[in-house]
Amino acid sequence: SRGIGAAVVGALRARGMKVHAVALDDYDLRQVARDTGAIALPVDLTDRNAVEAALSGLAVDVAVNNAGVLPKLEQFAANTADAIDLTLDVNLRAALHVTRLVLPGMIERNRGHLVFLGSIAGKHPTPNCAVYVATKAALHAFAEGLRCDLLGTDVRVTVLMPGRVETRLYDANFGGHEQAHQTLYADFDAIQPADIASVVTTALDMPPHVDLTTIEILP
Repeated sequence: SRGIGAAVVGALRARGMKVHAVALDDYDLRQVARDTGAIALPVDLTDRNAVEAALSGLAVDVAVNNAGVLPKLEQFAANTADAIDLTLDVNLRAALHVTRLVLPGMIERNRGHLVFLGSIAGKHPTPNCAVYVATKAALHAFAEGLRCDLLGTDVRVTVLMPGRVETRLYDANFGGHEQAHQTLYADFDAIQPADIASVVTTALDMPPHVDLTTIEILP
């Protein structure tokens, strides 16, 4: 409902696609729906039963698994149990369950595209975010295994591994977006959410026999 998610919703709606925007029920989700004409699906992705209810009956041709959280930047020994569970639930578990729900229909129709928003951190870890790094590496590994399962079908799997995208993901860790901007983005021509949305549509536009598997996107 913001950042990369909002940009992807806008890009897909601009192509005339019917888009269900799944996110927590808040002002951002409602605003995205108003601005783009997307259908807002207010869901807590950590609630498996709620996710199943929201997606039940939908024939999904493209699923963009983008939801993510970043816990407090600190050494793993200082992480709380709740912070670990939340990061695993949102960044990894939710993507697996959404995929579980939409994939059978894709296989039955023999078409579909699964997109996962990983991170360059899943390949090149940095200090003080071991759990976040683990979830992103796991997404990549899951997509690789899933692609093996889907051999012989026309269902494609793409993992994006961006770095330094200027979103609000780091705001809480740095005390606000201005502080995060000065720390992370001021010395870079930072990637913007619209750039990531453009990569998603590029992957969708490839001929059916071409699967963009893993894409690194760096400033």
